[in-house]
Amino acid sequence: MLDSSRLGGSTFGDRGEAICETQIHDLLSNDRRRRVIEQLKEERPWMTLRQLADHIAELEADESPAPSNLRDSVYVSLHQGHLPKLDEAGIVDYDKDRKEVTLQETARQVDVYMEVVNRWGVTQATYYRVLATVSLLTVVLAEIGTLSSLPGNTVLYASVFLAIVAVSTAHQLWQRRWFLLRRLLESNTD
Repeated sequence: MLDSSRLGGSTFGDRGEAICETQIHDLLSNDRRRRVIEQLKEERPWMTLRQLADHIAELEADESPAPSNLRDSVYVSLHQGHLPKLDEAGIVDYDKDRKEVTLQETARQVDVYMEVVNRWGVTQATYYRVLATVSLLTVVLAEIGTLSSLPGNTVLYASVFLAIVAVSTAHQLWQRRWFLLRRLLESNTD
């Protein structure tokens, strides 16, 4: 069960002001701030400062565990600069006393600027556009008889592509499960 006392003092939408595009670019201009947001979206929406610092140091060092001097450097830079800046913008709620960071609903405003790119350099939008185009062409070609040398029919091809879309969507939801779960739990308590 999710411990609501560990989710920080505010709930989604407490600071629901719009963030201007210039401020978003400024916030995302730093790798560590981007990694904080990515980590909170991908893993879970609440973490301690130490957990974030260790993870970001491992990414920077490309080894696990990262050297202690790098972990300490990341910790200090997050605590003194990056997290207060993200907190001020309403992207995270940073409790300096408890050293806890909670992703806020306002973070969704930066999603379009942080579009997920996989290890092959393909964004999710590009992936789905290519998948939709290939599936449409396949179904049209099957319908007009061009793919008659291949087994199956139009319904089979459409079903295969729908299954691929379903699996891809499930994978994306799984990656953001902690963010979505927290949002669901908070909406049920209102």
